[in-house]
Amino acid sequence: MNALAPTKTAAATKAIRPFHLAFPVRDIAEARKFYGELLGCGEGRSAEHWVDFDFFGHQVVAHLAPEECGTKAFSSVDDHQVPAKHFGVILSIPDWKALAEKLKAAGIKFIIEPYVRFEGEVGEQHTMFFLDPSGNALEFKAFANDDMIFAK
Repeated sequence: MNALAPTKTAAATKAIRPFHLAFPVRDIAEARKFYGELLGCGEGRSAEHWVDFDFFGHQVVAHLAPEECGTKAFSSVDDHQVPAKHFGVILSIPDWKALAEKLKAAGIKFIIEPYVRFEGEVGEQHTMFFLDPSGNALEFKAFANDDMIFAK
């Protein structure tokens, strides 16, 4: 077994290292307002054409690349059309609910309104999908039991 291969266990989710993700945006100031002000992500290093954000403990970098923005492909999951390309984090249920209320109050238009997916089944989760101003799809979810994150 490769010592660097990820494990899919509950223990792995408790000691996970931060990930890094770079994504395109159409406007850096707009990204700062959305990720920094609305989502509350602290700002790290930046330059004229990019900015680092502390995305719930993970490093995401918004790069100015308007020609790369947008969401085009979708996949059917639990009778919803989920953006094939998306990112986000798994929150606690209270934090997820607070974020859902904050986004609703801010007038965010959801691709998929906050709801409970796979209710009563293995992997039951609270989920919501929305777009950032550049058309990047985000999903935030929460599990009542984190042991169900990778359950089959």
